[in-house]
Amino acid sequence: MAERHEHQPIGRSRADERRELTQFNRRLVVLMSALAGLTLVGMVGFAALEGTSLAYGFSWTLDTITTLGTVPDPQDFGGRALKAVILVFGVGTLFYGLATVAEFFVSGQLSGLLSRRGMQNRIDSLNDHFIICGFGRVGRQVARDLRSERAAYVVVDENPDNREPAADVGVKFIDASPSDDEVLLQAGIERAKGVIACVDSDAENIFITLTARELRADIFIIARASAEDSEKKLLRAGADRVISPYKTSGTEMARVALHPQVGGAVAVADYRMEEIEVTPACEGAGKTIADIRGQSTIVALRHPDGRLEPQPAPHSVISAGDKLVALGTPTALEHLERVFQPASTPAA
Repeated sequence: MAERHEHQPIGRSRADERRELTQFNRRLVVLMSALAGLTLVGMVGFAALEGTSLAYGFSWTLDTITTLGTVPDPQDFGGRALKAVILVFGVGTLFYGLATVAEFFVSGQLSGLLSRRGMQNRIDSLNDHFIICGFGRVGRQVARDLRSERAAYVVVDENPDNREPAADVGVKFIDASPSDDEVLLQAGIERAKGVIACVDSDAENIFITLTARELRADIFIIARASAEDSEKKLLRAGADRVISPYKTSGTEMARVALHPQVGGAVAVADYRMEEIEVTPACEGAGKTIADIRGQSTIVALRHPDGRLEPQPAPHSVISAGDKLVALGTPTALEHLERVFQPASTPAA
């Protein structure tokens, strides 16, 4: 419980903190003004009604407001009436001040402010960190991977559903809109190594990218896109890399459906690396590396017994059950996929 309290969200601190402090200060000003006015009225009133000096009237007023009772009661009716009025309003004003201060402490506003400022101090101490904008499914995976690599990061997310997961793992969390200039500055974009825009909305990721690029022209920005047209907009907005997890996963599913011999693929710039299984009835079984490679490069050949043959010689014969690791352009790999397409499955 203590750890969760320590990691309270701080994104609201700038707006909420100003509002809370403004309200508290306003009530204190009202309190002090009321006490000053009441003291002035009592000082002048006692001096006029009781024929005392202003200094003694001031002491009499303070004694009445604080209910100490060290000064004797006034002798005439006017003085006693003035003392009663000052007593009622003075005690009421003091209770108002006591309630204001107690509310500030009991409601947790002071502890919340101190906690958020402590969190902000920890963020201010970071350098070369990453700013993760969005703490949904993708953002949490990004945070896990960065944490496993011992990389520093700050999470910015205004979705209330993501506050608890962030507190549970103790991340440095800013509860605010990541597309806001002040919030990114609060997250330390001036000292950050990169910005990762991975909220669920493509439009929001575009705004985040625009804001980050405007604040720092040289910062590295990675953005998530769900739609193909969003990729182009994110690049125009200033993203250095655009990742489309839905498009990538859909492409992989379609590729496996059409080419079941493809075990896995990795994009490398404009090239792809694939693992392709040699099925018994395919065209490439029994041929050499030189016969089938075309424009691709065969990086490795893994045999059914687990033996790995890196950079196999061109005359190496490919047998059923082998697995090829090939690198090439999409066109070159499509040629390999057709060569090793199972006879029972129509070629793409």
